[in-house]
Amino acid sequence: MRFQTLLGYGAAFAALWQVGMSVAADGSTEPEIVATAAFVEENVFGHVVNGESNKIFVIVENKSDRNITLESISGSFHHPESGALLKNTSSTSYKMPLIQGAKLQLPYQFYSEFKPGDLRLNIWLEHTAEGEKYRVQAYDSIITIVEPEGSWFDIQLWITYAIVLGLIGGGAYFTYLSFVPQPKKRKTPTVSAPVGPVTATGAGGYQEEWIPEHHLKKTKGKKTNAASGDETSGAELSGTEGRKRKGKK
Repeated sequence: MRFQTLLGYGAAFAALWQVGMSVAADGSTEPEIVATAAFVEENVFGHVVNGESNKIFVIVENKSDRNITLESISGSFHHPESGALLKNTSSTSYKMPLIQGAKLQLPYQFYSEFKPGDLRLNIWLEHTAEGEKYRVQAYDSIITIVEPEGSWFDIQLWITYAIVLGLIGGGAYFTYLSFVPQPKKRKTPTVSAPVGPVTATGAGGYQEEWIPEHHLKKTKGKKTNAASGDETSGAELSGTEGRKRKGKK
């Protein structure tokens, strides 16, 4: 009888222990939360533009029988082949409750500063249930990094082009001066004045080779008249002198 009593006590203890373990297991299980993410309708191909705010919507559904609290949504960029972490994106905090059976859509914005090409984007959300924190993956796919579309009215772009063209033009001009022989400048001969002294041959003496021809014609006419006048005055002078000599005699 004692053996059967001890055996009964042992079976009851084992049953209670199994019940306690099952209750503890049920309390520690992660609540069933489903999360998916998708880009806006205008971005069907999943392009992520550098330097701009990229928006993606995260849909969260609470399929468990417990209420949870949505803490935040975060993301990260990874190498498309190796999966190595490249950079974490910004984290957006929500701190909002999500009751059992509820479904909610949340916007998430992030930025990119990578070279154009393909990368793997990973987005997840964090929530708490009964003091425990859990992480649920919402997006894990290959995206394409692209540069923003240029605009004709982009002042910074025009300034960049002007600086680049100026540097190229200056370099080309310097190369031209350095490697292309420049033509020598021809010196125009200058007419110099006669070096020797100009001597006068009389009262009206001068060198006629330096005087224009039309000036010489006028000068010669004046000389002829002056010469005839001198001859007349000379004859009169000689006659007067002869008379004086005869009177003295």
